[in-house]
Amino acid sequence: MIQGTGSHVGKSVLVAALCRIFADRGIRVAPFKAQNMALNSFITQEGGEIGRAQAFQAFAAGILPSVHMNPILLKPSSDTGSQVIVHGKVYGNMDARTYHFEKENLREKVKESLEILKGQYDLIFIEGAGSPAEINLKEHDLVNMGAARMARAPVLLVGDIDRGGVFASLYGTIALLDEDERSYFKGMIINKFRGDVSLLEPGLAMIEEKTSVPVLGVIPYFHDLYLPEEDSVGLRKRMGALDGTIRIGIIRLSHISNFTDFDILSMEPEVAVEYITPGESLDNLDAVIIPGSKNTLTDLHYLRESGLDRRIIAFAEGNGTVVGLCGGYQILGKTIRDPKHVESNLESIEGLGLLDTDTVMAPEKTTTLDVASRIGGDPNERLEGYEIHMGVTRRGERTRPLFRITSRNSRPCEVEDGAISDQGNVWGTYLHGIFDNDAFRHDFLNALREKKGLAPLSRSRVFYKRRLLESVATLAQTVSEALDMEKIEQIIRRGLD
Repeated sequence: MIQGTGSHVGKSVLVAALCRIFADRGIRVAPFKAQNMALNSFITQEGGEIGRAQAFQAFAAGILPSVHMNPILLKPSSDTGSQVIVHGKVYGNMDARTYHFEKENLREKVKESLEILKGQYDLIFIEGAGSPAEINLKEHDLVNMGAARMARAPVLLVGDIDRGGVFASLYGTIALLDEDERSYFKGMIINKFRGDVSLLEPGLAMIEEKTSVPVLGVIPYFHDLYLPEEDSVGLRKRMGALDGTIRIGIIRLSHISNFTDFDILSMEPEVAVEYITPGESLDNLDAVIIPGSKNTLTDLHYLRESGLDRRIIAFAEGNGTVVGLCGGYQILGKTIRDPKHVESNLESIEGLGLLDTDTVMAPEKTTTLDVASRIGGDPNERLEGYEIHMGVTRRGERTRPLFRITSRNSRPCEVEDGAISDQGNVWGTYLHGIFDNDAFRHDFLNALREKKGLAPLSRSRVFYKRRLLESVATLAQTVSEALDMEKIEQIIRRGLD
């Protein structure tokens, strides 16, 4: 098990690296996280929803993601409440206190998933969440020491030196644990180091002496790797070529979800991606994208209160390209109604009116892994994506569909998706991951270049899956060289003995 001194210290990435390292040795390996809180999610082959981090870890292990790799997913919908996903499906909406008391009922679901994975794989790397030293939450813990006890898994503790105070964080975490819990900790790892490792040696020796836990390695800070972020803690203001010829603005919604949809855009040559907040100008942008949202009605209200709605409308009316994905697609329409209060206390709210569409929030959640093609394009084109949404959107007479979905969760179908305005400069879709399709992404960027009178770029500049594979390989090699893999293998073999 990989635990951390806090959130965003590198647990997810380290699990992905270890999955790849041992998979390359011919071992059947899988990731597991009992409970994940994240708005970046993914759809499995079963049509279930899990954290995107576990999907990435499964990719690193060379296996298909499963709902059992993340049996509980919490998707925050407000400051105090979340949608609770269990085994890939909506379990309910709960505030923090209600969920706290529900945990014991969910413990069996976690055990069930762990046992299923144990029956299918030789080695499981379990990821913790936040810190195991959250002493106010220990009684009902499912994801840190609760998971370690359930699996009887030895634990490696990771600390982030880039944020400072790593030795205090490592020592303090272990000091706050009960004596029987400390026996689970077999090693410590320092992550995100920049500089000369020899300068750390006195500190490494001292922390080992004070905790009686060995340091198994120091991992350098990663540069230029495509490693999808799990949550908005890692969301950067600007990405890509900061002086890019093409500038794309992503509206930073309060409940932004699946912002990994746009990572690949920032890797394209001459493309700058920037997250836009209230008060910032849209004047120098070539395209504006409204991303997915866990609370679409509340985020639409936020756009209206901040004045961003008027600026987006003016941008579109000036022939600027405006795109909406999932919740953003709903926001582009005329109205969003929520009569059963699926997402908020609002009954109805007017959209931006840039697309002739209307959305009604539905209690049943759509979670599908899709194959599609562009309507009016090559019928043999294969676009891959996935849907995660509560609403049903209907098109009016002044819009036409954008995509034809031909498969959902491996079952053939014929479903029209999305909408595009008569002028063609405003469009939306429910398909997450649409920009990960190389041909579609390049056509989108070349259309923006054409608007500026620029020559089109070759389609062979960046390939999504190749970039992902290269990043995973580099990650695994870097981690393998930084850690004492022989000691880690011994820990795995010995377990808690």
